[in-house]
Amino acid sequence: MTDMMIETRNLMKKYKGTRAVDALNLAIPQGEIYGFLGPNGAGKTTTIRMLLGLIKPDSGVVQIFGKDLRKDRLQILRRVGSLVEYPSYYGHLNAIENLETIRRILNVPKSRIHEVLATVGLTKDAKRVVKGYSLGMKQRLGIATALLGSPELLILDEPTNGLDPSGILEIRELIKKMPKEQGITVLVSSHLLSEVEQMASSVGIVNQGRMIFQDSMPNLQRKAGSEIYIALSDAEAGVVTARELGCFPRLDDGRLVFKGLDNGQIARLVAALVDARHSIYRVEERRKSLEDLFLTMTGSGGAETDISRIDAGHGAPRAVGLRREAAQ
Repeated sequence: MTDMMIETRNLMKKYKGTRAVDALNLAIPQGEIYGFLGPNGAGKTTTIRMLLGLIKPDSGVVQIFGKDLRKDRLQILRRVGSLVEYPSYYGHLNAIENLETIRRILNVPKSRIHEVLATVGLTKDAKRVVKGYSLGMKQRLGIATALLGSPELLILDEPTNGLDPSGILEIRELIKKMPKEQGITVLVSSHLLSEVEQMASSVGIVNQGRMIFQDSMPNLQRKAGSEIYIALSDAEAGVVTARELGCFPRLDDGRLVFKGLDNGQIARLVAALVDARHSIYRVEERRKSLEDLFLTMTGSGGAETDISRIDAGHGAPRAVGLRREAAQ
């Protein structure tokens, strides 16, 4: 079984009778970059605040490093770094001076200041007054602050929010290095699936406080599915050839369109079409956009969809994959 850095069981938080987080079961393995996804207001920040002990759940259990947060809060949080919403800093101080104020509280060696500044790429700007930093530089300074205590777990809430494309790229590349270079497990929340897709190895998607999908990123990408388009000389005759092989395409503007074919089936199909004297002009794979899939899952009216049954068009929501493995 994979060691879990974070596990929650039936986590629940209400505000004025509304469930902001509802029976949430997180399972985050060690060494992962875990993308915590959902629309704005889905319960991501509330969940993160409960993980950090900033607010108390109404019910449920939070375990971090295999320990109960209620019983071992201080021991756990010493091993956790976090950046929730926007970083705090003293604008009139430079980066070194800002980090020094936190270093004294954490009682870590002074050498850590230069180490974390190098990690986030701020060494050259370390003595600049922070109020003159760009938003991306301020975010990197916030991450440097979170790394100062040498955490084993890093929790980042919308770290690219409000950044321009170059700032987003900087933060993304920084996060991607964490497990490999620092040995840190990262939980990063976002409402942008396209951004998380480029850095996360596993993902949990929440909507209206409930987990509607939890598994590896490759499995989410496979769920999106793909279609094979074949452009050929005689599409209608090609349909007959394909059906003889047990493949049943639809026609789209003179092309055959197939779902669910593996590489072997595609090779056999193309060979059969060539043997039947069809001229093959193009074979193209088109993958369904993960953004479209995300919108389907968290769609208008807050309807929740079981991703494992999207193609069938029915089903109840459930968390899959990682949670099941954690229970074994």
